[in-house]
Amino acid sequence: MKAPQDGVPPAAAAGGAAAVSTEPAPPRGSRARERLTPPSWLALLFLLPALALLGFLVVYPIVYSVIRSLFDASGEQFVGVDNYTGVFQGRENLIAVRNTAIWVVVAPAVVTIVGLLFAVLTERVRWATAFKLVVFMPMAISFLASGVIFRLVYQQDPDKGIANAAMVAIHDTFARDVGYPGAGPRGGGDQPIREEGGAVVTSDAVQAGQSVLVPLVKVKPEYVPDDAGTAAQPPPARPGQLTGTVWFDFTRGGGGQPNVPDAGETGLPGVKVEAVRDGEVVATATTGADGTFTMARLPDGSYTIRLPADNFTAPYRGAEWLGDTLITPAIIVSYLWVWAGFAMVLIAAGLAAIPRDALEAARVDGATEWQVFRRVTIPLLAPVLMVVLVTLTINVLKVFDLVYIIGGGDPNASVLALEMWTKAFGGGNDQGAGSAIAVLLFVLVVPAMLFNIRRMRQERT
Repeated sequence: MKAPQDGVPPAAAAGGAAAVSTEPAPPRGSRARERLTPPSWLALLFLLPALALLGFLVVYPIVYSVIRSLFDASGEQFVGVDNYTGVFQGRENLIAVRNTAIWVVVAPAVVTIVGLLFAVLTERVRWATAFKLVVFMPMAISFLASGVIFRLVYQQDPDKGIANAAMVAIHDTFARDVGYPGAGPRGGGDQPIREEGGAVVTSDAVQAGQSVLVPLVKVKPEYVPDDAGTAAQPPPARPGQLTGTVWFDFTRGGGGQPNVPDAGETGLPGVKVEAVRDGEVVATATTGADGTFTMARLPDGSYTIRLPADNFTAPYRGAEWLGDTLITPAIIVSYLWVWAGFAMVLIAAGLAAIPRDALEAARVDGATEWQVFRRVTIPLLAPVLMVVLVTLTINVLKVFDLVYIIGGGDPNASVLALEMWTKAFGGGNDQGAGSAIAVLLFVLVVPAMLFNIRRMRQERT
């Protein structure tokens, strides 16, 4: 047996490289982490340009707007909270506040509901990709271009505005109106007819069994139907009948005899005619293509022939979309057209993440599709729906482009964001009042923004 070498422990001599050190080893990787982790001052140095840019573009404008809102239009006199209380004073400001409240309550809810419907329906069609592409396409268009598009859509003239063109086409399909706006009797005291309260009535009483002539003038050619024929003499009236002719008493090229249907004069079809006695309508008739009419089974007596005022009102031309009543709903519809695709895409992504086992289990238990949608799909989609709803709420508080372009400066369409621009830069020249509205909008947006951030953090954990 070999003796251990001098100065060498037996264990070391026996084990060689396998000898174990008695000193505690440092934690594994700690020195490496110390070498890889930069010092705090170095991280701050790299963040300094971004922080400076953030302060210049975000923090400074907010602070300056708050300070500026406490001064008058000139910026020299301190007015305190007068600019803030002024937001809720005056007719135009109150209209802007009311319209903003309507936008916040209606627009996000409608867009979310429509996006949910689109997302659910696209799961059940084979051409879902094409449908999503079409619905999402308006998001690629600027708000300015969208406003111009819907400004044309809402034109009052059905020959220019698509919305009214569709409404007039549907209306005329079921109830076509025939009217002659501007038409009326010929002037003069010896004429057989006269105007009375917008209606045209005969000057003399007519007996049952007689015929009556009702000439009209000032008939505009564009309102004469294509099926209008040449005016004819009224058919002979039998006992208990009243007959007559309503025509355009005008001969092209001149000539002809007034108050008598001449050759070449046009009958007026579709005119409503009433026989009135003692203020009550006894019988009615409608003129034919040649302008003639017949009323049968009339009791003996004297009657006044009346053409109601409805005959001389303009035909149905659609709705006044940009009028005082419908302008805000009309702009909200254009907002829906733009943002429905955004809501659909987010909700569709949430639907794709729903476990199919939960849906199938509900169907196996006997739930109908509506019950599955209402009691399973909606609760599982609640976080996504809430994010979409809050995001849209933040967005509608800042809506400006659509209201400015489609509304065309109409104060009945104004919202707080547009009122802020008008006060500060659009002619009001009062940056104090504009800054107050801007700060108010910021205060309204902050809670919704914080809620969204908190929701996103909860989802990550």
